[in-house]
Amino acid sequence: MSDLFSHHGAQLRQQLAPLADRMRPLCLDDFQGQEEILGPGRLLRRAIQADRLGNLILYGPPGVGKTTLARIIAASTRAHFSSLTAVLAGVKDLRGEVEEAKRRLEQHGLRTLLFIDEVHRFNSAQQDALLPWVENGTVTLIGATTENPFFEVNKALVSRSRLFRLQPLQSRHLHELLQRALSDSTRGYGERYVVIAPEAADHLVDVAGGDARSLLNALELAVETTEPNSAGVIEISLGIAEESIQQRAVLYDKQGDAHFDTISAFIKSLRGSDPDAALFWLARMVEAGENPRFIFRRMLISAGEDIGLADPQAMVVVEACAAAFERVGLPEGLYPLAQAALYLASTEKSNSLLGFFDALKSVKATSKQQVPGHLRDANRDGQAFGDGVGYRYPHAYAEHWVAQQYLPGNLQGQVFWQPGELGWEGARRHLLQARRAAQLAAAVEHQQELGEIFSSSPDDPALERWLQRQSGSEGERLDRLRRNLWSEASWQRHDRALILEAHSLLWALDPLQQTPEGGVVIQAASPADAERLEAQLQLLDSLQRPQLLRGSLSELRQQLELDQRFEWIGGRHPFKQSSPSELPSLADQLSALAAPGCELRLLFTQPLVGPAAALLQLQQLPPDLQPLLQKAEQLERSDLAQAPDPAALEQALSAHGWQLHWKRWEESLELPLNAALVERWFGAKALYRQRLQGALKPKELDRLAAELKTMATPGLPQRLGHALLIGKQKAPAEPGL
Repeated sequence: MSDLFSHHGAQLRQQLAPLADRMRPLCLDDFQGQEEILGPGRLLRRAIQADRLGNLILYGPPGVGKTTLARIIAASTRAHFSSLTAVLAGVKDLRGEVEEAKRRLEQHGLRTLLFIDEVHRFNSAQQDALLPWVENGTVTLIGATTENPFFEVNKALVSRSRLFRLQPLQSRHLHELLQRALSDSTRGYGERYVVIAPEAADHLVDVAGGDARSLLNALELAVETTEPNSAGVIEISLGIAEESIQQRAVLYDKQGDAHFDTISAFIKSLRGSDPDAALFWLARMVEAGENPRFIFRRMLISAGEDIGLADPQAMVVVEACAAAFERVGLPEGLYPLAQAALYLASTEKSNSLLGFFDALKSVKATSKQQVPGHLRDANRDGQAFGDGVGYRYPHAYAEHWVAQQYLPGNLQGQVFWQPGELGWEGARRHLLQARRAAQLAAAVEHQQELGEIFSSSPDDPALERWLQRQSGSEGERLDRLRRNLWSEASWQRHDRALILEAHSLLWALDPLQQTPEGGVVIQAASPADAERLEAQLQLLDSLQRPQLLRGSLSELRQQLELDQRFEWIGGRHPFKQSSPSELPSLADQLSALAAPGCELRLLFTQPLVGPAAALLQLQQLPPDLQPLLQKAEQLERSDLAQAPDPAALEQALSAHGWQLHWKRWEESLELPLNAALVERWFGAKALYRQRLQGALKPKELDRLAAELKTMATPGLPQRLGHALLIGKQKAPAEPGL
């Protein structure tokens, strides 16, 4: 009997529930919006479908689906699902849920998912009480919050959870939700004849501002308060819609995200020299009641950090406007407030003052910081110790400047301030560079203090530091190439990336770091590469690991989830073993994996000279070796001419609508000419030796190798040509355009 009454009560509550509650989606396929974290192949969708959820915190504004998503998880998990509302629950309720979770785990081996709505409402003691059970796995936490969890949730709890930020719903999502509510006969108004004017629907969607609950509450008010006409039709006009939802809520908490996000947008608009955006965000803060003194303080910081010496008057203008505001007050004080913002947004920019922080790092890291003798105070003991001797008084020279050293000896050649090219400091940039060069030349005159600059000691390469000497480290080279591959990439946290024919994780490091809510798929180039990558991936958290797939592009598509596409496709030397006739098919398969607007980054490297051509450049090369190397160099030229041409790939991709361009550069190296390098080229099993056997006899190759091993040379010059193919897949046109 009690079950009968409970069932009847549940049905009654469902009938009386607000429309927004009745229309909650029941499965992921019905969920509106949040494709960035719930689309095909996304991390959170994969975790829900695999029932492998760890601790989650869902963060976003009201009405975007946090609680709904928790209910969908409850319906799809094999674990027991419990829920609490932080507004009503206390430590006693938490302990009760934990005890039940321990009992289920010990007696039945059943995990417990504990959903806590508005988790930020728990105080520190309540959050601390939850922490041990989350940490030892007694419960798996799913928290929902409208406040930034980094500020409002226990740091220990945040560090043990994966954060997902839900965004306000887009207009198309709200329109779809509106139509679903009008047509659903079970949960919505499908049984009534409701007609909503297009302009009324647009108004409801616009003022709802991405909040599904606000939209459905307004629709419910409009329908329930409008009498049907003589034909039984409930007509929702623009006037009725305006009465149902009259004003967009301005989310602005002076201690919350809106406060920090808005001032951040304002400062970034000033830095970006956009006066219109700066005025908009300034007006938003003023309208929300932000303290103008706080805004002036931030503008003073911006005048130093973002403008600096490009316009030294910027600091003066902001300070004068702040003083004027204090004198006249509100509302007239808004004039100097706006004047300061417009001046900062419109003037030249420079962040060269950050050089001061480089100097601070050097002070902390450098052990020898003695003041040079000629700069010391000569008034106290100059005669006894020679302090101040050799100092040149700048005002005694033309233009009130003389070339002499002012840094400690072991820091000579170090540059802290790099002036920009704009404004006040731009006019002085070339003069400063000329004076720095003159200072370096003047170092010879101070041998006692500066002699180590010109020594051959590797412990203090100050002169090389000034001249920005090239590093021969292979690791640094590859890291530079990695940065070039992904340079100027505008990542989104929810993007998906495909790395083609990878030999290591190097080329996937950027997408792994930048797309935590999306997904990275790595295609192994060979079984050996797959085995090596699999071992590397064991070091990553199971949900952070990229997906490792083996096989060709066509086999790759069969292994991916249905409709999974990628916003980024990249790699180094893909399709290296492919013939030109295979490229059209590869371009077709690659295009099928690309999401609309996908960006492509493919890096190709080709030696511009072979080993023999490089060896011929050595001045100390014995004359009798030159004929042998000239034969090898002729064969190298033939090999380089027959090398695969990336332009054929460009042509194949262009046929599929890719917009492509090349970024090319050369790299000069100095290879260490030692026995190991000679063996790599001319050893018995070396591939290069095998290619040369058509031009040189085995005895000639052996003699060449033996002679080269005895040569003493600082390095072998080598040049590489890099070609980066950058492409973008055309996005489909918006409907109606």
